[in-house]
Amino acid sequence: MKHYWLAGSALLLFGSGLALAQPESLLPDIFDNPPPEEPTPAPAPSSSAAPVVRPTQPVAPQPGEDLLPPSVTSDPVIQQIPGAPVQVVLPEDFPTLEELEEMEDYEINELFGLRPKFDVPPGARRALARIGVIARDEGGFPSQSLAGQPAALVRAALEKNRGPMVSRWGHILLRRVLASRMDAPDGMDAVEFAALRASLLDHMGEFHVARMLVQDVDSGNYSPHLVAAAFDSYLGSGDLLGICPVARSQPTALEGAEWIMTQAICDAYLGETRGSERRLDRALGTGEAPEIDVRLAQRYAGAAGIGATGVTIEWDGVDELTPWRFSLARMLGEPLPEALRSGAVRQFDLADALIPAVSLPERVAAADYAAQRGVMSSSAMVDLYSQLYASEVVAAGDRVPGQILREAYVAENPAARLAAMRQLWGTEGGYGPRVLTAYAAARMPVSEAFLDDAADLIGSMLAAGLDRNARQWGTLVPEGSEAWGLLVLAQEQRNGSVSSGALDTFVDDDESADSRKSKFLLAGLAGLGRVDSGTIADFSNRLEVNLTRESVWSQRISQAAEYRNAALVALLAGVGMQGDSWSQMTARQLYFIVRSLDQAGLNAEARMIAAEAVARA
Repeated sequence: MKHYWLAGSALLLFGSGLALAQPESLLPDIFDNPPPEEPTPAPAPSSSAAPVVRPTQPVAPQPGEDLLPPSVTSDPVIQQIPGAPVQVVLPEDFPTLEELEEMEDYEINELFGLRPKFDVPPGARRALARIGVIARDEGGFPSQSLAGQPAALVRAALEKNRGPMVSRWGHILLRRVLASRMDAPDGMDAVEFAALRASLLDHMGEFHVARMLVQDVDSGNYSPHLVAAAFDSYLGSGDLLGICPVARSQPTALEGAEWIMTQAICDAYLGETRGSERRLDRALGTGEAPEIDVRLAQRYAGAAGIGATGVTIEWDGVDELTPWRFSLARMLGEPLPEALRSGAVRQFDLADALIPAVSLPERVAAADYAAQRGVMSSSAMVDLYSQLYASEVVAAGDRVPGQILREAYVAENPAARLAAMRQLWGTEGGYGPRVLTAYAAARMPVSEAFLDDAADLIGSMLAAGLDRNARQWGTLVPEGSEAWGLLVLAQEQRNGSVSSGALDTFVDDDESADSRKSKFLLAGLAGLGRVDSGTIADFSNRLEVNLTRESVWSQRISQAAEYRNAALVALLAGVGMQGDSWSQMTARQLYFIVRSLDQAGLNAEARMIAAEAVARA
């Protein structure tokens, strides 16, 4: 209706043209001058046909007879009164004509159910099979890995894991399983399987991977659970507008003020600015959402080009940083109060490290934790620090970490490079900086001059999986040292068992709390089959650990390992690695995880997890 004035203008233009010059018709003459119509003779009555009866009154329907198809008579607004024509009865609260004229497009669409469920044509819709991000030839797991497994077991493994995980390598392995293109287990809906995986990825801080996963499902097939997981992934990745196709096609999938404000923002970017402003004003006026949440939404909606671009964001009185506030502030470039940001949960660091809109110094500050958790790789960290070093916008003082990393790689002599690495490692023993320096550590010469730092150098290399570079130290490190312990776990193959004398030296020199390094070394060697049963029994008694005690979880992961189902073993290993610190991991759990991964064909992951446990204990 709003484009009728364009049609009227067009008619005026054509009309003025006709007045000047009558165009010649391109149709045959019979179309311009049709012959006069002749009356059609009535058919002659057949002697065998029954006389035609034409009632003058409407025929009353017989009992059980419908004048409309079932699909129409089942509509609640259409009521059929026996003996009378069909009547359409509108609900009592149905809008009047005046109210309909005042309604926005989205309100009319919702009223009459005119919003399409799918945003793609039927020929372009994707099947609900092999949903995921990486295929088998790209490093993913086989598509049928979980198809024959019990749905209850897979569901429990996904639901019971709330993240994070103590192991960086365990995180990386679980992410690869969750992102693989796989079919759902027997008895589980494909959309539910995708929702469970995306939700776990969100809990792990893998918002970008979760976003790619949910994008592999057409919006019309989303369940409320998948919508919730997708919403979290788009907030965490700083891409709120990515949820708009789902918000438009399934406006009632979620409840709450944030979902309503999201729909208003999406309306603004689709040109429905008036309806967007009314929705946000209503949320602010009725107190449906806190003022800070609405103001951020108004600012973001206004960035569409028309609207409240000059909204002032006031953080006074705000004592909690929610994902909504964090995400919109980052997308808008709105600075977060230092006290509010520093007091927030560490999960926001995982988002900060990967959101491009965040300033380089803030991304670098968050990168250490992201690397420690497994969200960022060593090469990604080096790229980030390189951007910081080369930036002409960042203040000189903030570029210092990039300069130190450069020294760790290109300083004139190895001693200077090692000094730069020590400076990055700091005194707190954080694991993130060791991920950062992995390739710099691999460039260090194998020399007795650096033997005191061998454990740190080897641990740094193994943080990025550079086990071949680390093994070059094998002929130099003393037997029974921490560096030796890391290498006997990380080496790909070993001839013969580890001697009890070497283990005895390691245990005697262990200064970790509760001899945790020694317990983890024993568990790792036992899981990899690199120590005999007698040595396991002796040191189990000495360290007061029981590696073989059974539980429901250990039985399930052991059974999956016997069938060499690597994907299921990885899921169950993730359940056993939940926690914020290696102090929450037991030697028994580590033993079953390492043994099961090794039996299922994931030897590299088993070795790296075992070595990481000793390095970080």
